[in-house]
Amino acid sequence: MKPNSQKLTTELVINWHVTEACNYTCKYCYAHWNKPDLRRDVIRDEGKTKKMLTELNKFFHPDNTTNPLQKKMQWSSVRLNIAGGEPLLYADRVLSVIRIAKDLGMNVSIITNGSRLTPHLIEQMAPNLSLFGLSLDSTNSASNHEIGRIDKKGLLLSIDETCGILDLGRQIYPNMQLKINTVVNSVNCQENMTSLIHRVKPDRWKIFRMLPVINSHLAILQTDFDGFVERHNSLGALMSAEDNVDMTESYIMIDPYGRFFQNSQTTNEYAYSPSIIESGAELAFSTISFATDKFKARYDRIPLEMVK
Repeated sequence: MKPNSQKLTTELVINWHVTEACNYTCKYCYAHWNKPDLRRDVIRDEGKTKKMLTELNKFFHPDNTTNPLQKKMQWSSVRLNIAGGEPLLYADRVLSVIRIAKDLGMNVSIITNGSRLTPHLIEQMAPNLSLFGLSLDSTNSASNHEIGRIDKKGLLLSIDETCGILDLGRQIYPNMQLKINTVVNSVNCQENMTSLIHRVKPDRWKIFRMLPVINSHLAILQTDFDGFVERHNSLGALMSAEDNVDMTESYIMIDPYGRFFQNSQTTNEYAYSPSIIESGAELAFSTISFATDKFKARYDRIPLEMVK
């Protein structure tokens, strides 16, 4: 099939997990990576950050017809999704990443637990984000505590305060879309979150089954995940569910040390590429498996107005 006859994917999303650090201790967390010797998080060095993002933008730019992915799919833009750990532990550095990515012509989004979000910060970020992602797993304080969504001071996320800040962000930049991420696990799998979703009013609610890559804490059966999804069917197209098979090898992911990494269908360990900064994005990406069919299927399931 010729490239110009393929269905166009609106965005190619690159997920950069800028830090492993987090003020929460979610038991199911997969954000733990093998640490190379004598290296620090790339985000701590603005020069390295700019070099890596420039290399990524060059390789994944829609006009780069030498990118091997162009043989299987097409995309019209590139979005850098900033994740963690908890990226807003390093808010100033995140703002710098956003600026660099925007200057390169990338769209930018972020996924955060919301605990470090402030009115001042949303005022700075909102005009530069196409999408703001918030992780919410439960409406129940005891459940959040059991999952580990609580900081060392014993503080839980205030939904009222967070909704107020998000409303401010939408007022500043109405085009900023809001996505909620929920990881279904053994603690929350029987919960009904419909009222919470109506309260937060996201453009999209993404539901993941707990992924046993690093550990199997809070893992659930297929029937539990299916039951959670069915319980929320009234939310219709707003909801997008991904089981473990859907997530495997279907995301472009970069660890805090500037390496592509990928989960596997056969092992509970990550596979890593060489450093993007040292080897270049083309060589590094060639060492990692990526299932274009799964990536495209994710966006085929989402109405175009919700793709962002």
